[in-house]
Amino acid sequence: METGLDERKYKILEIIIKNYLETGEPVGSRTISKAEGLNVSPATIRNEMSDLEEMGFIIQPHTSSGRIPSDKGYRVYVDMMLEDRSKEIEELKETLVKKSDRLDEMLKEAAKNLASTTDYAAMVSSPRKVGDKLKFIQLSRIDRTHILAVIVSGSNVIKHSMLETEEELTNDTVLKLNILLNTYLSGLTTDEISLTMIQNLKKSAGIHSKVVESVIDAVAGAVVKTDEELKIYTSGTKNIFKYPELTVDGKAGEIIGKFEDQDELTQIAEDSLKEALETGETGIQVYIGSETPAMGMEDCSVITATYDIGDGMKGTLGVIGPRRMDYRKAIGAVKTMMSQLQNLRENSIEQKTEES
Repeated sequence: METGLDERKYKILEIIIKNYLETGEPVGSRTISKAEGLNVSPATIRNEMSDLEEMGFIIQPHTSSGRIPSDKGYRVYVDMMLEDRSKEIEELKETLVKKSDRLDEMLKEAAKNLASTTDYAAMVSSPRKVGDKLKFIQLSRIDRTHILAVIVSGSNVIKHSMLETEEELTNDTVLKLNILLNTYLSGLTTDEISLTMIQNLKKSAGIHSKVVESVIDAVAGAVVKTDEELKIYTSGTKNIFKYPELTVDGKAGEIIGKFEDQDELTQIAEDSLKEALETGETGIQVYIGSETPAMGMEDCSVITATYDIGDGMKGTLGVIGPRRMDYRKAIGAVKTMMSQLQNLRENSIEQKTEES
């Protein structure tokens, strides 16, 4: 995108816009000089501001005051932001598809390994984001009364939400809402988005406060909730038949049925994750007989652990066997697998460091 701005001028324009949105006050050279990553003298900043004013990107509302962005300044800022975001979204989609395929194979192998090592049935859940943050929001005008909100979380989960507006929104309105929302919300978890912040956002949005409210609702759904079902990878269900006490009265068939419909396994995974979040630990959890958080598995024992593959992504792995299971061996196998998943995460980090 051709703007006539070099990197330094654009950086100064960006600082002016962000400061003005946060304070509502004209921005002076002293404020700009304190900005992180801008290592230039106050005199250079004043010269660059003078150039930006001549080019029409900023204006001086009063004599001897700081500058504020013009509509032209807002336009180039948002256009460049959306251009960068669009490229990032496409790159993320390609990366996520590749990562998802690799992760599927890794978790299938983990379940197979656990079953083989312990001689029990094994399960591994797909990871789920915990404490996710908002990375950015991109609003795009579809027609007079509809906008598309593209929301990207810190874990690079991408969600699209079509929002209907009561009033017609112009392109300029949408670009200003883009700046406003990203300035306030980028980098925050939903817990950090306070009622006071929402009220200030709605106040800044003026007559478009309902649009802001709809976007915040969409953010909450994208960052905290997921439309995707929790995947459960299983292996070794036939091992259930090795234990006579689990084969009487059709018990084995009932247990294997739980593995096939996976509702009870999902409950085990959810409960294990919840316990880990509440205690802040990802250690071993042992459920014996009636303690098992799954209907129809009262004659079993379940050993689980929460694994962490980085960026707040956590999942559950575990084994299911008779109450007389070899607990020492089973706990050791679960710990080993949890450690191997941890090593895969660390290897991935090291690889990224080497590539950069």
